[in-house]
Amino acid sequence: MNTQFKKGVLELVVLISLAKNDMYGYEIVSEVSKIIEVNEGTIYPLLKRLTNEKYFETYLRESSEGPPRKYYHLTKSGTLYKDELKEEWLNFNESVTKFIMECDSHD
Repeated sequence: MNTQFKKGVLELVVLISLAKNDMYGYEIVSEVSKIIEVNEGTIYPLLKRLTNEKYFETYLRESSEGPPRKYYHLTKSGTLYKDELKEEWLNFNESVTKFIMECDSHD
């Protein structure tokens, strides 16, 4: 997938993923990778920024497989931001799709 396309939608995919349920970092990477090929080096800076912007809260949860894991939880402002981005994406996608279909019909 085009790198610029990925950058444009990655934040929305992360927000939607966390709206379903709280997850720790590697779970988020795995979930997002089902849609967009990403690595931890891409996701963790995004999680840090969205946490600093108060869209996520974090908490530690014990793990049977090692040290406690940092879980990310979508805040109320994060939910509002997700909804805004989702609406923008749907409108953008609809406009681009309409444009493509109109142009293709003239070929």
